[in-house]
Parts: sequence; C-alpha cells; structure tokens
Amino acid sequence: MASYVQGVDEAVPVYESCTQVLEKLQEKRKSWNNRYPAMYSSVLGGIILDPAMMAVPVDDHMVHRGHGVFDTAMLLDGFLYELDAHLERFLRSAATARIDTRAFPREALRSILVQMTAASGCRKGSIRYWLSAGPGDFLLSSSGCPAPALYGVVIAAEYEQCRRGVRAVTASVPMKPPLFATMKSVNYLPNVLSIMDAEDRGAFASVWVDDRGFVAEGPHVNVAFVTAARELVLPTFDRILGGCTAKRLLALAPRLVDAGMLTAVATRDIAVDEAKRGSVEMAFVGSGLPVLPIVQWDDTAIGDGKVGEIMPALSDLLWEDMKSGPDRIPVPYK
Repeated sequence: MASYVQGVDEAVPVYESCTQVLEKLQEKRKSWNNRYPAMYSSVLGGIILDPAMMAVPVDDHMVHRGHGVFDTAMLLDGFLYELDAHLERFLRSAATARIDTRAFPREALRSILVQMTAASGCRKGSIRYWLSAGPGDFLLSSSGCPAPALYGVVIAAEYEQCRRGVRAVTASVPMKPPLFATMKSVNYLPNVLSIMDAEDRGAFASVWVDDRGFVAEGPHVNVAFVTAARELVLPTFDRILGGCTAKRLLALAPRLVDAGMLTAVATRDIAVDEAKRGSVEMAFVGSGLPVLPIVQWDDTAIGDGKVGEIMPALSDLLWEDMKSGPDRIPVPYK
C-alpha cells in the first residue's frame, strides 16, 4: 500500500518501493490496449517484454530538450522492410543533431532491432527507434549526459494499402527551416499542430508550402503529382525530409514508363498553382500508406476529382516490393 502526504486537501500517494510502482503500472496497463510487445533500452542494456516497464528516464535530454532523433521501419509478414535505408538516414540525422553514434554503428543497430523484433513475436506492424543525447541532468547543454541512449519499440498493427481518395489542405502552421526539416528529430511539434489543424478542417493531412511558393511536404508524408503530360513529379529533397518510401517510389516508377502509363519520373521544384491546376493526380507517399490518392487540395479538385489509375498502380508497385522485394530482412523468430 502507498503512503499519503498528510495535511493537504487532496492526499497524493507516495510510492516507497519498486514493487508498489510496478503494481500500479501493471494495474494501469490492464486498461490500455497493449500494442507494444517489445522494447529495447540501452539504459537497461536489453529487451523488455513487460509493457509496464517500457519507460524512458525523465532526465533524458530527448524528453525535456528534444535532443534526439528517430526513425522507423515497416514490419510485414515477418520481414522488416528497407531497414538499412532507414538506418542510414537515422545515422545522418544523429550526426546533424551532434549525437555521438560511435557506440551504435549501423551493424550493431541492425542486430539490436532485429533481435528486438524477434523477441516480440510480432509479424505485422512497425518498429520505431530513437537515439538521444542520453539521461544526465536537466540543463540545456548535453555536456552533462555521460552517454547517448538508444530506445526501440515494436508496434503491432494491421494495415493495408490505402485506396480511397482524401482531401488535403495547405498548412497554416509554419514549416521547419531546412536544417530541421531534413533531419528526422523528435521536435515534431510543428508536425503535430499541422496534422491537428488539417483534421480540424476535415482533411487527411496538410501540405507545407515553402517561403519561395514551392510545394514542400506533409507533416508525416511526402507528396507526389502526375502532370497532364503524365510525368510523375516529387518535390526535391534539399529542403525537406528525404522520405525512404518516396525514394523507393522514384526507383520503381520507371516500370510504369516502360508500360506506357507514365512518360517520365523526376524531382523538381513545383509551384503551388502548377501543382493544383496542372496535375491530373496527386498523392501522399509514406511508409504505412504507401500511396494515398488526393482528390482535392483546399477547394480545388485534382484532375476530375476522382482517384485516377496511376497512383493506385504506383501503390501496387510499392506494396509488392514490401511483400516480396529485395530490401527485406527476415526476422529470426524462435
């Protein structure tokens, strides 16, 4: 039983032992939908299977200063998709954030994440992982953090291709400057406010437009267009996050050129008016979609306002690549 602080209007329980804390956490977890069958923590040096014990220290610099980076990988039919490509971006983000990665070289990260996934027993969902400056103190500088910390979690989820047409709106929340937009850091407050604003306006997500008037990206997705000349165009990645799924789409899309559905595939700057009124198809592109057709942007219908044939065909290419392509890592379940 917890003790209580005396002499106050509402007594606050004081948990005096690890046993009491664990009991309370397990009690809370019973009422939550547990979709996290495994977590890795370098602070503990191992994999955790009890959801009640999946925690990050409150003095971790990632928690109170946002000094951390993260990435993800999809898990489909017991295979991790494009994990190596995501790890390369993860390490680039860490270097930009000035987080020491010497204790976590790419092969070590890969091994830890594969083992974590195997221990979870989960075969469909995703994994997400973070590298922070580590716990140490509550100061602004990370110089008081003795070592960086790695965390990972397996997220069980059922997902399929998204085929319905959705609406997009122009973001009212300012986008991040290129230094932060091109780095996948935990500073996602602009992204959070942007998606909340889109939901308030009855849209699936918003689209950022940069200070030059060019289309940028969504809060958690890239955007793609098919022009009237049947050219697939994505915004260049020099001022936005280089989406792994978007880059894979660019690598696979020439197959539709060979099939006569597309005439070309390119990345370039796209002005908003050109994108809205000159496109016959538009889509969000991201790991869990993988291609979601957009039939309306603000008050402008894209093409005839219906889902076209090219974006679903591109989605099929990506989905098949996720299920049987070369960039999959089999998880060694027991």
